[in-house]
Amino acid sequence: MRPAPAVWDKVALHIIIDGYNLIKNSPWLSALDRQDLQLGREALVDLLADYKKVKAHKITVVFDGAGSIDATASRDRIKGIHVVFSRHGRSADSVIKNMASKEREKALVVSSDRDVALTAASFQAATIPASEFEARLALTARLDAAGAPGEDEAGWIPTTRKKGPSRRLPKRNRRNRMKVRKL
Repeated sequence: MRPAPAVWDKVALHIIIDGYNLIKNSPWLSALDRQDLQLGREALVDLLADYKKVKAHKITVVFDGAGSIDATASRDRIKGIHVVFSRHGRSADSVIKNMASKEREKALVVSSDRDVALTAASFQAATIPASEFEARLALTARLDAAGAPGEDEAGWIPTTRKKGPSRRLPKRNRRNRMKVRKL
């Protein structure tokens, strides 16, 4: 049985990130990644740690360890961020899909990989492209530096006045939107 809509805000959100996908889709992180692979990963974990200070969501970053010599999967916790390397012979995508199947409605998967996003959505997990998530990371960092949320760059001020068509989105899309708003 699913929780009532009022309970959805209280359900813990587990953000599962396709690490290399986010790094490759980010101009800043990919520049660091081209210099040194470890440097790109560390910069991503630092960004996520700063984000976690503002938003207390559970965050897991999955990196592809399929090409490594080590046959076992590696799991670490760095600055409050769970870092997972897939074991030899298994891709990060399959690890993410497996995590999404276990977490289901509690998961938000960050990946621009269409196959990963569609599979996660089939398990009722919310999905967001890597570039959009990076923009939300930057916005959260700016709001944290400013001290208080207010008017954003586009000039939008939060209001309760409704605009637009009265047609409701399908339930799956409303849930996805609700999870993305928590970012």
